[in-house]
Amino acid sequence: MKHYKSWSDLKKKLTEQLCGPLKNRITYFLTRYHEVHNSYGRASIRLDGRELVNFSWVEMRRQEKDTYELWKETGAWDWEAPELKQKWNRDAILSDYDFLEAAMEFLQLPIKDALQSDNYLIRVFAIMDKRVGKRTLEAIKKGGEYKSYPEWVRQFYELRFKV
Repeated sequence: MKHYKSWSDLKKKLTEQLCGPLKNRITYFLTRYHEVHNSYGRASIRLDGRELVNFSWVEMRRQEKDTYELWKETGAWDWEAPELKQKWNRDAILSDYDFLEAAMEFLQLPIKDALQSDNYLIRVFAIMDKRVGKRTLEAIKKGGEYKSYPEWVRQFYELRFKV
């Protein structure tokens, strides 16, 4: 994972990218438990103080279990296995590290690429972005592809369509 300077700086950049109606409603949260081995952490996206989705070290353990199961089947220890990445993305089995990685990648991408990313978390950041205009939102809504996304992702699209 790329290194980031500070969470407050990263949070500020993410918040600055929010569209006007969501600017004071969406908050990004990250904490690290430095006293715990490996500095486990937790991240979330909140709307009006209510958590919509969270990412934690517990999910990282689920990823390890899935990777171990794949290793038992194939003999390959592969964190990047497409079938695992797809499952984790679909079921929101994402850790705080996945959240950070997606946030940093999102900030480097053109908005068009972010909206088409294979990473649902990057798409979540993108759909709430101020660079997504009315015509783009209407095209996304009319296309209806977002309806096939997992519920945890779809809620952000529906939120953006409402505001």
